[in-house]
Amino acid sequence: MNILITGANGQLGTEMRNLSVEHPSHQYFFTDVAELDITSREAVRDFVQTHAIDLIVNCAAYTNVDRAEEDEPTALTINADAVRNLGQACPKIIHVSTDYVFSGDEHCPCRESDPVAPRTAYGRTKLAGEQALLEVCPEAIIFRTAWLYSPYGNNFVKTMLRLGREKECLSVVFDQIGTPTYAQDLARAIYAAIECDTWHAGIYHYTNEGVCSWFDFTVAILRAAGITTPVLPILSEAYAYKTPRPHYSVLDKSKVKATFGIAIPYWTDSLNRCLEQLL
Repeated sequence: MNILITGANGQLGTEMRNLSVEHPSHQYFFTDVAELDITSREAVRDFVQTHAIDLIVNCAAYTNVDRAEEDEPTALTINADAVRNLGQACPKIIHVSTDYVFSGDEHCPCRESDPVAPRTAYGRTKLAGEQALLEVCPEAIIFRTAWLYSPYGNNFVKTMLRLGREKECLSVVFDQIGTPTYAQDLARAIYAAIECDTWHAGIYHYTNEGVCSWFDFTVAILRAAGITTPVLPILSEAYAYKTPRPHYSVLDKSKVKATFGIAIPYWTDSLNRCLEQLL
């Protein structure tokens, strides 16, 4: 197949590029905004036709949660309008979405069929992208994920490593619960969907296994890196968030495991693998 991977310079796109060598039977086209403006319907259509694209994996997104509140139209253009463009250009597409489509007030892991109720501009625009895609491309595959990190780009793991070295003490919220996701593991799940003998359209949830708070995550990061900076647990109300964060955003992964036959690593094991590269 000829596979187009958008957002190729981001965390997930970079991991998709790295793992492509393990799937040499396909021809890949890795693009970011400099190579392909996915907000242009004509540019997307022309690229797909010129390169005879059989499958698109959309890793591009507007992910700055706070900035999206100040500029929702731009976030909507990238997270929804551009996704529609991709779906109209190619009937086979894998798209990446987010736990922010839920309210964050749940008390048990969210299933794909649970009601959505985004409370932020980021969540609203990502949900609009899901809806736009399924409207024009009902056979699409959508992976919702959360707390993504990798050795690349800007992410929580790299920020905590830096702050742990710079500061005498860190204060991190302990009342926001979720599951970290190593981008390499998500990329492997996407390749599992690509290589599956049957195309299984639908929405799937993918994070690493286990549950933790941002406080727990930070403690694990610093401990694994050998950084002894103390970490203090604080309530969300003590942190000046510009945009509300979900208090509970654990995703149920039963469907993705059963459909694609994948084993999902525990979050601390994946964190250690990532830190081996970073350190």
